[in-house]
Amino acid sequence: MLLYIIRHADPDYAAGTITEHGHKEAAALAEIMPRLAPTQLYSSPLGRAKDTASYAVEVTGLPLLIEDWTQEISGFSVDQEEPYGATAIWDYHGEGVRSTDPPGARTRDWLTLPPYDTSGFPELIETIAKNSDEFLSRHGFDRDSGVYRIRNTRSDARKQSVREQRLAVFCHGGFGLTWLAHLLELPLPLVYSGFYLWPSSVTTILFDERTEGVATPRCTGLGDVSHLHLANLTPRPRGIKANFE
Repeated sequence: MLLYIIRHADPDYAAGTITEHGHKEAAALAEIMPRLAPTQLYSSPLGRAKDTASYAVEVTGLPLLIEDWTQEISGFSVDQEEPYGATAIWDYHGEGVRSTDPPGARTRDWLTLPPYDTSGFPELIETIAKNSDEFLSRHGFDRDSGVYRIRNTRSDARKQSVREQRLAVFCHGGFGLTWLAHLLELPLPLVYSGFYLWPSSVTTILFDERTEGVATPRCTGLGDVSHLHLANLTPRPRGIKANFE
């Protein structure tokens, strides 16, 4: 099975949709849908994700199913040094993460450290993990200590179709990184500070089945925006606070 985690196109946050450039990005993304060959389309309930996904709906003819749990993480901000000021918890700068002593952010103890110990945040992360597990279970993959048990057997006629599923989920940058950390069993602060998902980018997760009936998520592509380059569009660094004009 393949899971595509797709960040929405260039956002117009104030209007709850995507910009004119974002519409061009979404159209370019739709052009590669035949190659991605999704079997199901899902989206966050937020407008910028649904508006991005609408182009894929038109190309594939697939219905767009809304998953409320995939909306962006909001309500948790962190005060950073000037000139950046307050920012989302998932955008906390890397110096604050990696200079922590003791280095709890590099272990499973990260939830005990600020700012991630903020009231309500650990509970949110747990809820996202549970919703992820339920979502994948609906598609025949049951989480078991970090791997996924595939319910179908060789005698089951649905075995082939289950393994050939390609699920495209249109969501958000902070949420996408959070989901990635859960799937790959990585400390969340290191994923937040070490990875970035461009607007309209495609991150591909392969559920790698080396042992019969057991799948391990592997990231085979992170933040791919090759569709933008093919369309002569410049990726816009929404969420990166420095390095770009």
